[in-house]
Amino acid sequence: MTEEELIKGCIREEKSYQQRLYKTYAGKMLVVCMRYTRNRQEAEDVLQDGFIRIFDNIRKFSFNGSFEGWVRRIMINCALRNFRKSSYQKEQIGIAEDYDIPTNAKIYDKLSEQELMNMIDELPEGYKMVFNLYAIEGYSHKEIADIMDINEGTSRSQLNKARKYLQKKLLELKESEDRTQEASKILS
Repeated sequence: MTEEELIKGCIREEKSYQQRLYKTYAGKMLVVCMRYTRNRQEAEDVLQDGFIRIFDNIRKFSFNGSFEGWVRRIMINCALRNFRKSSYQKEQIGIAEDYDIPTNAKIYDKLSEQELMNMIDELPEGYKMVFNLYAIEGYSHKEIADIMDINEGTSRSQLNKARKYLQKKLLELKESEDRTQEASKILS
């Protein structure tokens, strides 16, 4: 079955096509939703909301451009809507702004993709949203400002704070590795 046949089957509201579309995209889109939520359960709620919106609006897909991109955009919009309505968006999390941490390229060599994703997931919510939208999804600061109803300066500031937070985490990882190596040398 082609993607076009799958979409047209969903437009006709045929359950078997809707199930197939869900099975095809749910795994990838859950990963997207998890980038913008605090936990898996919240991500699954956003995913379900996203698929409801997809099925309600699939007639609007114009067959121009990537269908997966269209689906992804709906999921991101649902996650952002969830973020805006959630009370935790106003949480104040204090992170010192005055540190500038030098990084060592060797740290990155040993860092797995999952470790990096875990670090990003630990970011305070506002930082995490802006970092994901800018660094992973490729949105501009103007687009982020419009989406999140903040000004561009706030978007830039949040991205800068996210980067510094991640640099701090990388430095802590390196220091931990250094202590482990020292202990290993002493015990050898």
